[in-house]
Amino acid sequence: MSEELSVRWRWLRAMYIYSIVGAGTPGLMFMAFPGTIQSLFKFPIQSPAVFSIYGSVLLAFALVSILGLRSPLKFSAILLMQVVYKLIWTAAVAIPFFVKGQFPFYIVSIVGIYATFVIGDLIAIPFRYIFSKR
Repeated sequence: MSEELSVRWRWLRAMYIYSIVGAGTPGLMFMAFPGTIQSLFKFPIQSPAVFSIYGSVLLAFALVSILGLRSPLKFSAILLMQVVYKLIWTAAVAIPFFVKGQFPFYIVSIVGIYATFVIGDLIAIPFRYIFSKR
C-alpha cells in the first residue's frame, strides 16, 4: 500500500480545539452548575446526577481531545465516537419529538450544536486512516 494518506490537518486540529472548548465548557457547567444549565436550556426537572453523568462524558471527550492535539491521527477515533453518539441521540430522541410536532428549546438547541460537531467531524476525520488495515 504505497497510497499516500490524505489528511485535512487544519480541520482535524480545529475539531479537537472545538471539542475541548465546545464539550469541555458545557461538561464542567453540567457538573458544577446543573441548575443554571437546566434553567438556561429549559430542561425538564430531573436529578442533578443525570447532568453530572452527561457532563463527565463531555469532559472526557474534551480531555481526550487535548491528547488529539499532540497526536491527531492516533486519537481521531474520538471524533468518530462523537459523530456516532450524536447521530444516535438525534435519531432516537430528537426526531421522535419533531415527528410529533414538538420542538422543545433544549432539543432544538442540542440538535443545532450537534450538527456543527457532526459536519465538522465528518470533514476532519481521516476515515481511510481509521478503517485501514495497518
